[in-house]
Amino acid sequence: MMRRVFVVIFVGLLVGWGAWLIRLCDEIRRQSTVDEAKPADVILVLGAAEYRGRPSPVLKARLDHGLTLYGKGFAGMMMTTGGAGGDPDFTEGGVARNYLIKKGVPSEQIILEVEGESTVHSVVAAAEIMKRMNLKTCIAVSDGYHLFRTKKLLEAQGVVAFGSPRPGTSKGSWRDWWLYLRQAVGYTFWLTGLTI
Repeated sequence: MMRRVFVVIFVGLLVGWGAWLIRLCDEIRRQSTVDEAKPADVILVLGAAEYRGRPSPVLKARLDHGLTLYGKGFAGMMMTTGGAGGDPDFTEGGVARNYLIKKGVPSEQIILEVEGESTVHSVVAAAEIMKRMNLKTCIAVSDGYHLFRTKKLLEAQGVVAFGSPRPGTSKGSWRDWWLYLRQAVGYTFWLTGLTI
């Protein structure tokens, strides 16, 4: 009898967990295609891989989208994020900053965060920098699947965040749904106090 009760409770928890993840994946999917760009204090470009001082295609696409927003006057400042990721000479944030400078953004208009080892660490550090500089709003630029969690993390730090996905990031494929699931799990762990 007790064993049956435990099985029922366990199955109930699994069903509840599954329903939560499905609902969350759908929210992440919906956020991934919405461009909320509007005037803000800073354009926050989330880091991605760099290759020996050059931005990866993903990082370049994020930076180019941020540059488009900057060029349209949505914000007068940009912030780049991301630590070394195992590279002894370069950081994602530093490589991104150099790219923006080469594209004509004045260095004094670029804020740099280079300590983040994960999305959570980078976003928390970026929010702390924004607080110190009295910057209250940002346009978060990343891949679409990444924006729901990024916005929630920023909002938890008191930052008003508008998501703006880089072009071409969501096609509704199975790979996209896998990325939504990963973000849903990461967000759920963060809600429970764990960071991944």
